[in-house]
Amino acid sequence: MSRAPTVTGIVLAAGKGSRMGQTKQLLPFRGQTMLECVVDNALASRLDRIILVLGFQAEAVARLFEGRDVTVVINQLYESGQSSSLKAGLQEVTHEADAVLFLLGDQPLIAPETINHILSGYERSQNSTVVLPFFEGRRGNPVLFSRETFSRLATLSGDCGARSLFAEYAGHILEVAVSDRFIITDIDTEEDFHRLLEHDADCS
Repeated sequence: MSRAPTVTGIVLAAGKGSRMGQTKQLLPFRGQTMLECVVDNALASRLDRIILVLGFQAEAVARLFEGRDVTVVINQLYESGQSSSLKAGLQEVTHEADAVLFLLGDQPLIAPETINHILSGYERSQNSTVVLPFFEGRRGNPVLFSRETFSRLATLSGDCGARSLFAEYAGHILEVAVSDRFIITDIDTEEDFHRLLEHDADCS
């Protein structure tokens, strides 16, 4: 690719967060919400555009992002699983995008530099259709998918997300080692959230 590829970030934040017992998207963190931290980190990276997919309590969550350069998409089918959010986000991707990077709305500590490191790996690769970040041998998120996978992503169903495609594209996967351990940490339960707050307090 003679030019730098264009990559759109899709933040998946439509779920109900039933294991948490409250709306994860609105959890307070660093003077704002956890989801705002995710989106702001994405905006601070080299991603060309950010699409935010909402579902549960979408109106209340969407108000947080007024004034930010973010395209908000409402997934009315969010209860059918994460694949519906993947597809809702993809529908908003323009033809200029060479790839998408799926970010999770409950990973607020993934730094812009980590995102950029994944993008750099994709830029340097010649035939990679999927880029997976790894921390100390463990696969994490966010994951990048090139345009040639879009039609396949559009056929997914259920709550497994895009993991089911890794075997299918095994010969064209680029594994990128990162030093950011937060790629393997998401916030699913109250215990997870308390650990996040404790870590942040220890680092401040």
